Amino acid sequence: MANRKHEAAERAARLAEIREQQRRAERRRTAVITGTSVFVAGALIAATAIVLVGEQRRTAEVAEAAAGDIDGVATFSDLTAGHVQQPVQYEQTPPVGGDHAGVWANCGTYTEPIPSELAVHSLEHGAVWITYSPDLPADQVQQLADLADGNAYVLLSPFDGLPEEPVVASAWGTQLALETADDPRLEQF
Repeated sequence: MANRKHEAAERAARLAEIREQQRRAERRRTAVITGTSVFVAGALIAATAIVLVGEQRRTAEVAEAAAGDIDGVATFSDLTAGHVQQPVQYEQTPPVGGDHAGVWANCGTYTEPIPSELAVHSLEHGAVWITYSPDLPADQVQQLADLADGNAYVLLSPFDGLPEEPVVASAWGTQLALETADDPRLEQF
């Protein structure tokens, strides 16, 4: 009988020791998983920050280059850059920045107007958006298409309601309005 009590006590002690080892192993796994998760999250945050800073720098460089020494370029600052799901009322026509859709318009030539919210997202990533009045003569539209063709960061589209000039080139925070498609400032922009 004493032997059985002794064996039961040893078994209970072994079970307690095994449970304690399992708890320590679980704490180590939790610490490793937590540490790894924190490291991965930190790395993702750092990578995202690097990409965003690079995008902002590229956008600023495009705007600065566009504004350069080109006569007639207007610049705009303090533009928001949030992603929204509803239509946006922009201060400039066509817009040069501000809140925009979460997806962008692919660069290329469009024969129909494109939503401003999509184009503004493209501007945020360094694109130039050339817009023209829908009644611009076909030969001038072709000149614009020739200029846009092969430029990986150019959007070309008609735009209803241009305020004054029939051709407007926009980059983030920068805009140039032109009377004709053959104005040499457009290619500089």
